[in-house]
Amino acid sequence: MNRRPRRNRQSEVIRNLVQENTVGVNDLIYPIFIIEGQNQRVEISSMPGINRFSIDTLLEEIAACVALGIKSFAPFASIPDQLKDKYATESHNPDGLYTRALREIKKNFPEVALFSDVAMDPYSSDGHDGIVENGEILNDETLEVLGKMALAQAQAGADVVAPSDMMDGRVGHIRRVLDENGFHKVGIMSYSAKYASAFYGPFRDALSSAPKMGDKKTYQMNPANSREALIEAELDVAEGADFLMVKPALAYLDIIKLLRDNTSLPIAGYNVSGEYAMVKAAAERGWVDGEKAMLEGLVSIKRAGADIILSYFAKEFGQYLKK
Repeated sequence: MNRRPRRNRQSEVIRNLVQENTVGVNDLIYPIFIIEGQNQRVEISSMPGINRFSIDTLLEEIAACVALGIKSFAPFASIPDQLKDKYATESHNPDGLYTRALREIKKNFPEVALFSDVAMDPYSSDGHDGIVENGEILNDETLEVLGKMALAQAQAGADVVAPSDMMDGRVGHIRRVLDENGFHKVGIMSYSAKYASAFYGPFRDALSSAPKMGDKKTYQMNPANSREALIEAELDVAEGADFLMVKPALAYLDIIKLLRDNTSLPIAGYNVSGEYAMVKAAAERGWVDGEKAMLEGLVSIKRAGADIILSYFAKEFGQYLKK
């Protein structure tokens, strides 16, 4: 038999017929940044095309995204330093920037899905995802703060809370807090395999949330490990997670595939800020075709097994599809 695989590549129509993986706007969650003020739209220098928005301009941005078919959002808040403290008390303030933003988004766009961030670092004067005592990140004491934060976000309108802190036992604790307060329908998207990665720099720039001392290697995962991701995922499933996430995505496609092969829960891949910034920087210099690199990156995350992709390219991808 004379096998010629090129026969199935001979025209665009045939290539489209046999394409194994596709990405659509329904696969995407758009991370968005919120700041205090009015009529604010401030570009993040390390993330060209991505802005911090005051709540009023944020609503305009969401309207533009909804018109493109993007209806899932992951808000993150940039908190003034004077509101940060050791215990991240602003994180569960019912009248704080983040909870106000959630309420306003839901009031104006009840049809969208909000995936809220549960982690102390944007609100902590230490810049860590947990309470710091004598240089140590305290696990169980941190869970109490995370539970209060998740509850405040659920009360403000979050559809799914997304603990990104990597504390042991946080999914189970948050599930109990939500259920005890009547929020049985609020889901949990766990950052199950969140690696201590070099690709988070622009995000920390956007939120001014870099650690004030040390690093996050005692709670985020070692980039050299893969079997450990299965342990984390198994624990999160047992504790009641509804979605599992791998972060970053592009440098950890094997981890997405590993989780896909070992769980039936939906898998999300976070196409993080550093991955976005690298494409933008190379495209600005003419070293790569930015649009093609965006498309290739997104489809590779889907091909690895992700059902959902969090990406700063979401709006740009929606605009691409509208061409």
